[in-house]
Amino acid sequence: MAEEVLDYLVVGAGPAGVQLAQFLGRSGHRYLVLEAGSAPGHFFETFPRHRTLISINKKHTGYTDPELRMRMDWNSILADGDDDPVLFTDYSEKLFPDAEDLLRYLADYTAKYRLNVRYNTRVTRIRREGETFVLTAGEEEFRATRLVMATGVTKPYIPDFPGAELVDQYVDVDVDPASFTDQRVLVLGKGNSAFETADNLIEQAAVVHVGGPRPVKLAWRTHFVGHLRAYNAGILDMYQLKLQHAILDGDVREVRKDADGYHVKFAFARADEVVKEIRYDRVICCTGFRFDASLFDEDCRPQLTIDDRFPAQTPSWESVNVPGLYFAGTITQVRDFKKATSAFIHGFRYGARALAKVLNERHHDVPWPHTELPAKPDALTDAVITRINRTSGLYQQFGFLGDVVAVDGDTARYLEEVPVDRVLEDPPADAYVVTLDYGPDHDKVDPFDFVARAAQDKANDHGEGHYLHPIVRHYRRGDLVATHHVTENLENEWDKEVHVEPLTAFFTREL
Repeated sequence: MAEEVLDYLVVGAGPAGVQLAQFLGRSGHRYLVLEAGSAPGHFFETFPRHRTLISINKKHTGYTDPELRMRMDWNSILADGDDDPVLFTDYSEKLFPDAEDLLRYLADYTAKYRLNVRYNTRVTRIRREGETFVLTAGEEEFRATRLVMATGVTKPYIPDFPGAELVDQYVDVDVDPASFTDQRVLVLGKGNSAFETADNLIEQAAVVHVGGPRPVKLAWRTHFVGHLRAYNAGILDMYQLKLQHAILDGDVREVRKDADGYHVKFAFARADEVVKEIRYDRVICCTGFRFDASLFDEDCRPQLTIDDRFPAQTPSWESVNVPGLYFAGTITQVRDFKKATSAFIHGFRYGARALAKVLNERHHDVPWPHTELPAKPDALTDAVITRINRTSGLYQQFGFLGDVVAVDGDTARYLEEVPVDRVLEDPPADAYVVTLDYGPDHDKVDPFDFVARAAQDKANDHGEGHYLHPIVRHYRRGDLVATHHVTENLENEWDKEVHVEPLTAFFTREL
């Protein structure tokens, strides 16, 4: 039985867990990662079920700057203090790589940095003894002052309707299309797992219906990469061209099963809730996952939110009701739910880096790293333009992470990649928050309908862009006093006169 009380226990050796371990180790903290599987990235041994990642692996960018290259590399994780980090782009040439490549990458990352990971160690109970977290795994116990859950969302989220227990689940359904030849199949859900499943079947199945209560949202319109991606959208093409497959908008009211198959009562939302019973040979539930809070004793169980799917978190990724309990990885998406990218590696890698800074600042008296510069318009403009032309963190975590320029007299401190909500929770007296973000109502207009977009631009008289662009907001004692939008640029290069001069003028007025 382990009696040592560590600084940190991290549960889960997925991408977030091992990256955070690298940062904790570099800072000299005593930590241990507990992993149920026999290797890092255990989740990806099973998911996605059809073994193709939809996270971009664009190896050939034309850039030599490693920071810019990370904008197109959605699978690499970060490493503190290493000028030659191990990168996923060395593991696959495919734009949409195989899940097995990610497993190899995570294993090599963990080995290179000699991370402290205990494999085959499944945590079955979490409790507190005073200020110490105690984790039980088999016959062993592990103790730490602080706990970071990096387990992801591991339990299927199953809708509540009679007969839900009768249907197949995404987590273990047969993925061989031949098993569905000439069958009628209903896929429940309208996320990428549902459409991934449907697209796998459209060549073999006679009929595939994808159903759910919410409209299909397209990633290329909303800019949220968790919405339906073009890679998984083949069934939309089939549906619109009248090739038997279809999208159903509405709710399942009941599922019955007999010798003739499944009988599904479906209430159609666009037909005044008309309920129709439809027969299928198979029904597959692909409605997502949720966080497993059952490991926690009642006195330290984190409060849940969003239909009890995720732990509720502060802007510092700490549990709102359990001090010392933090979260990393895809479960941090609760802070930018269906807006930015915390649900995905290319987003939460920057969240995990920021979390490491939060922990150092809060618990080890290490200030947030910063550079100092003169509080003069030209100096601030140069610093902001230089950063926004290189940063991958603000580019990926748009509107969620921001650089902060805190002005104090003749001097300014420049802090990188701070959670925006955290800044506003305890704002400096005089600060500029720099983000990359989309304009208001950017998801209301089809990005490929240039006529509608031009009309919206014409109606917009505030100079706010709709595509990704830099926004500088000035806060004085926590109150927003001025906002400047740096005009859009097709190649995301904001170094022309049209970008620099207006920003300099903004700083001149505000200073």
